[in-house]
Amino acid sequence: MPKQGIHPAYIMTKVNCACGNIVVTASTRGSFAVDICSACHPFYTGKQKLMDTAGRIDRFQRKYGRSPAAPKPE
Repeated sequence: MPKQGIHPAYIMTKVNCACGNIVVTASTRGSFAVDICSACHPFYTGKQKLMDTAGRIDRFQRKYGRSPAAPKPE
Protein backbone atom coordinates (compact mmCIF):
# COMPACT_ATOMS: atom_id res chain seq x y z
CA MET A 1 0.00 0.00 0.00
CA PRO A 2 1.65 3.23 -1.12
CA LYS A 3 1.33 6.35 0.97
CA GLN A 4 -1.41 8.68 -0.18
CA GLY A 5 -0.51 11.97 -1.84
CA ILE A 6 3.21 11.38 -2.54
CA HIS A 7 3.10 9.28 -5.72
CA PRO A 8 2.45 10.69 -9.20
CA ALA A 9 -0.73 9.76 -11.01
CA TYR A 10 -0.33 7.13 -13.71
CA ILE A 11 -2.54 7.53 -16.76
CA MET A 12 -3.05 5.29 -19.80
CA THR A 13 -0.67 6.48 -22.51
CA LYS A 14 -0.11 5.80 -26.20
CA VAL A 15 3.52 5.66 -27.31
CA ASN A 16 3.76 6.19 -31.09
CA CYS A 17 6.83 4.86 -32.91
CA ALA A 18 8.16 6.25 -36.19
CA CYS A 19 7.50 2.83 -37.79
CA GLY A 20 3.78 3.16 -37.03
CA ASN A 21 3.65 0.79 -34.05
CA ILE A 22 1.52 2.01 -31.13
CA VAL A 23 2.16 0.74 -27.60
CA VAL A 24 -0.42 1.38 -24.88
CA THR A 25 1.07 1.62 -21.40
CA ALA A 26 0.81 3.59 -18.17
CA SER A 27 2.90 6.71 -17.66
CA THR A 28 3.07 9.90 -15.66
CA ARG A 29 3.99 11.83 -18.79
CA GLY A 30 1.09 11.34 -21.17
CA SER A 31 1.26 10.37 -24.84
CA PHE A 32 4.54 10.79 -26.73
CA ALA A 33 6.46 9.63 -29.82
CA VAL A 34 9.70 7.64 -30.09
CA ASP A 35 12.09 7.03 -33.00
CA ILE A 36 12.54 3.29 -32.52
CA CYS A 37 10.68 0.54 -30.66
CA SER A 38 10.92 -3.22 -30.12
CA ALA A 39 8.95 -3.85 -33.33
CA CYS A 40 11.54 -2.14 -35.54
CA HIS A 41 14.79 -2.30 -33.52
CA PRO A 42 17.40 -4.56 -35.22
CA PHE A 43 18.25 -6.39 -31.99
CA TYR A 44 14.66 -7.54 -31.45
CA THR A 45 13.83 -8.22 -35.10
CA GLY A 46 16.91 -10.42 -35.65
CA LYS A 47 18.32 -8.19 -38.37
CA GLN A 48 21.28 -7.07 -36.27
CA LYS A 49 24.61 -7.16 -38.08
CA LEU A 50 27.84 -7.63 -36.18
CA MET A 51 30.61 -5.83 -38.00
CA ASP A 52 34.34 -6.08 -37.42
CA THR A 53 35.15 -2.47 -38.21
CA ALA A 54 38.76 -1.91 -39.23
CA GLY A 55 39.76 -5.49 -38.33
CA ARG A 56 39.60 -5.00 -34.56
CA ILE A 57 39.39 -8.71 -33.85
CA ASP A 58 42.35 -9.50 -36.11
CA ARG A 59 44.34 -6.64 -34.59
CA PHE A 60 43.62 -7.99 -31.09
CA GLN A 61 44.69 -11.49 -32.13
CA ARG A 62 47.97 -10.18 -33.60
CA LYS A 63 48.68 -7.96 -30.59
CA TYR A 64 48.36 -10.76 -28.06
CA GLY A 65 49.87 -13.48 -30.24
CA ARG A 66 46.85 -15.72 -30.40
CA SER A 67 45.88 -17.58 -33.51
CA PRO A 68 42.15 -17.61 -34.30
CA ALA A 69 41.89 -21.43 -34.39
CA ALA A 70 44.32 -22.42 -31.65
CA PRO A 71 43.41 -25.83 -30.12
CA LYS A 72 42.87 -26.05 -26.38
CA PRO A 73 45.59 -27.90 -24.43
CA GLU A 74 44.29 -30.90 -22.52
